[in-house]
Amino acid sequence: MRVGDSKSSDVNSSTLYFDISDDQWPIVYRSEYDVRFWGLELLHPFDAHKWGRVANFLIKNGMLDEKMMVKPFEASKEELLKVHSKKYLKTLNWSFQVAMISEIAGLVMVPNVIVQKRYLKPMRYQVGGSILAGKLALERGYAINIGGGFHHCSAIKGGGFCPYADITLLIKNIKQYYNIDKVLIVDLDAHQGNGYARDFLNDQDIYIMDMYNYAIYPGDIPAKKAIRKKIELDCYTNDKEYLQLLQTHLDAALDEFQPKLVVYNAGTDVLAGDPFGRLSITASGIIQRDEIVFKKVRNLSIPIVMLTSGGYLPETAFIISESIINLKMVNLIGPK
Repeated sequence: MRVGDSKSSDVNSSTLYFDISDDQWPIVYRSEYDVRFWGLELLHPFDAHKWGRVANFLIKNGMLDEKMMVKPFEASKEELLKVHSKKYLKTLNWSFQVAMISEIAGLVMVPNVIVQKRYLKPMRYQVGGSILAGKLALERGYAINIGGGFHHCSAIKGGGFCPYADITLLIKNIKQYYNIDKVLIVDLDAHQGNGYARDFLNDQDIYIMDMYNYAIYPGDIPAKKAIRKKIELDCYTNDKEYLQLLQTHLDAALDEFQPKLVVYNAGTDVLAGDPFGRLSITASGIIQRDEIVFKKVRNLSIPIVMLTSGGYLPETAFIISESIINLKMVNLIGPK
């Protein structure tokens, strides 16, 4: 089935799953990812056009053309209800609630029908992309969603620009339709991944390795109980220390747990100068970081799905695209 055609007719699979052609790469994106609010989105420090800029950089570089990327479907209410409660989804019908989650105060004054179309709909497309990327990773060995990674959202509560629990949904679908029983989450966003952690408390099938700045948002102490490999960083940690910690702890996590799938939350808010991440990782350090993760996981023949998650500086889009290009140059990703 080609991208954009009707959804899969397999009743034993997610409505967001479909097959891709041999000439397509398992890199998931569509233009609807970007948030466009007549300029209102520019009031938020997050680059709400980041995802489109990453895709455009990849196309301009000549690595991919638009037809080679995979366009996901929008996550429906039925799909969201696999994890989210009806009560939580109803709260998103109030612009005040969405304004708190998105941290865009001006949304309070915007009719919810517009909020749904201009903010929540793009987020639902990204959720669909994350869920589809999980399937493609199992089939192709890797997949990248140029979006997603909403790690602050749990089944019952959103926050930190994260309205839907795409990581939990990705894993729930994989476990349901592929009978995968051991998933390792490697979260290298600068912030603690508290949303999915709350969802997977006491779930021994999920191993969480989270490396984050302990001095910043969210400081969710109950959620920390779910982390089995916790690496708390000081503010302004540099490349050398960061990459050494990553190598040591990732090796240990892979050896200890021996997962059947790795979900890699590759936030770029670790970049030096990011006002919210408050770490001191260079662009080169981020590119090395992503290469280390892919190399260690792929050398063990474990499927990996990468989500782009946070990153608040204008240059993060270019760094993400450069990192993806580097993964191709070192033969860690490619066509079928």
